[in-house]
Amino acid sequence: MEYTPAQANLVSASTKDEILPVFRIGQRVRITRPIRNDGSNPFHSPDAILVEPGAEGYVTHIGDWLQVIRIYEVHFIEEGSTYGCRESELMAVEDFDGYDEVEDELKWLREHRAKRAAEKAKAAAEQSQDKGSDD
Repeated sequence: MEYTPAQANLVSASTKDEILPVFRIGQRVRITRPIRNDGSNPFHSPDAILVEPGAEGYVTHIGDWLQVIRIYEVHFIEEGSTYGCRESELMAVEDFDGYDEVEDELKWLREHRAKRAAEKAKAAAEQSQDKGSDD
């Protein structure tokens, strides 16, 4: 199989990673294993758990470590921190929860416009009645 130049740049020599990234920038992900301090975080003791399994965050960057291991930079919202994660440590979180915010917003706009139109019609009717009683 031949790769385009863009795909060839994404090829990982690590056997744990897929050839092309599994996750995309901006995608919501969940960590499956605890993230421990490997000594690179000076604010926590070595081997301290930085993020518990189940924490959710968003992929902010995709990079490589030693040009062979793909690392996803994930910003964990609740923890307020960003950490590098391996592909095998992450799972995608479906953003679809059944709530369609666009449809909800359109519904509100339709109701609001109908209410405003009714108020204008009522005001116009009252104004025409006042003109009729003045004559």
